Amino acid sequence: MDSKTAAAQSADIEQGRRNGMFAWYADAGPRERRAFWSCKVGYMLDGMDTQMLSFVIPTLVATWGISLADAGFIGTLTLLTSAAGGWLAGILSDRIGRVRTLQITVLWFAAFTGLCGLAQNYEQLLAARALMGFGFGGEWTAGAVLIGEVIRARDRGKAVGLVQAGWAIGWGAAALLYAWTFSVLPAATAWRALFLFGLVPALLVIVIRRYVKEPEVYRHAKAAQQSEGDKPSLGEIFSPRLFSTTLRAALLTTGAQGGYYAITTWLPTFLKTERHLTVMGTGGYLATIIVGSYIGYLSSAYLTDRLGRKPNFILFAAGSMAVAFAYTSLNLTDHSMFWLGFPLGFFASGIFAGMGAFLTELFPTRVRGSGQGFCYNVGRAIGALFPFVIGALAKQYGLGTSIGLFAVAAYGVLIVAALTLPETCGRELESA
Repeated sequence: MDSKTAAAQSADIEQGRRNGMFAWYADAGPRERRAFWSCKVGYMLDGMDTQMLSFVIPTLVATWGISLADAGFIGTLTLLTSAAGGWLAGILSDRIGRVRTLQITVLWFAAFTGLCGLAQNYEQLLAARALMGFGFGGEWTAGAVLIGEVIRARDRGKAVGLVQAGWAIGWGAAALLYAWTFSVLPAATAWRALFLFGLVPALLVIVIRRYVKEPEVYRHAKAAQQSEGDKPSLGEIFSPRLFSTTLRAALLTTGAQGGYYAITTWLPTFLKTERHLTVMGTGGYLATIIVGSYIGYLSSAYLTDRLGRKPNFILFAAGSMAVAFAYTSLNLTDHSMFWLGFPLGFFASGIFAGMGAFLTELFPTRVRGSGQGFCYNVGRAIGALFPFVIGALAKQYGLGTSIGLFAVAAYGVLIVAALTLPETCGRELESA
């Protein structure tokens, strides 16, 4: 082997090491690592608190005698308030800082999750859950902007995607807490105890306050604004310079979240009532989806830096379409449906891993929080309406057909939006 060949192989090995899923962490400094863990744990606890409701709905229906429509309205209202909270948190993060906004949102969703456990009737629970939504949506925005600005360009997708993967861990934690509390306490008490566990994230604020600092790029931008007296306006993301980017990015997130809600909200009902399958009510099926979700997040986080933001979105959107088709068109058995839970979680959740880095890179530092908060959360608000429309159309076209049509339409919108937006992989934020 000549020296040139050896040198080339050595360079390939070094490049492979630098591109590895976790290699970036070894090269990160204390500031980056603290921000990463604060954001990841914060999003994990956010996911835990948010997913608790899905586990206690049967108990609330039995205990308070509320209808399934009433229970579903709690979830819908939470999504709508989380959309508003996410945009407000983005605006706030541009004005008072990413770290301070993260602290406020974590305290907010923890406090109101705890209050859910003290609710004495449906109306009180609805109000507490709606208010919790503001913090739930706001935490994602503040955390995604913070970690996106702290991590260097070549590793941003992996780091932000790993933070996003915390959602699946939080979902699993909620499932385990549910299983434990309902095994040691009567159901009428256990659901309250489960929500009271939601106060735990408040402790994270102590760590954030002491150890996490504002990103350098934000500090420099803020200092320049103050010296020049040039503060960003609320409507700057809709200015002629940014309006096209804002619109297309909002369509991208609407496609991702509309497709996700179309599939995950109605599939269990479709499979149970029209296909008469029972496995989706088991813990094993839930575990399969959660594991698939986590591996999907990890894979997408790696691929968004390896392939680029746009190809990664298109790949996971196509996979989600295929899964939606399989669930609604194929003649499934309990056994085959059990294993389809893995690709369902993999593609439908994994598509979100590249979202934070992409939105961070699309907007300039002065309005990054506003832009990212608006685009992600307008997608959440519109996507939250998909389950309602599917339910209405199901009376005429059937539930399976309605789910399939909306899933294909949603992911089709995402693909078109991705194709029209610029590729930002590797973009330095100072020049964004």
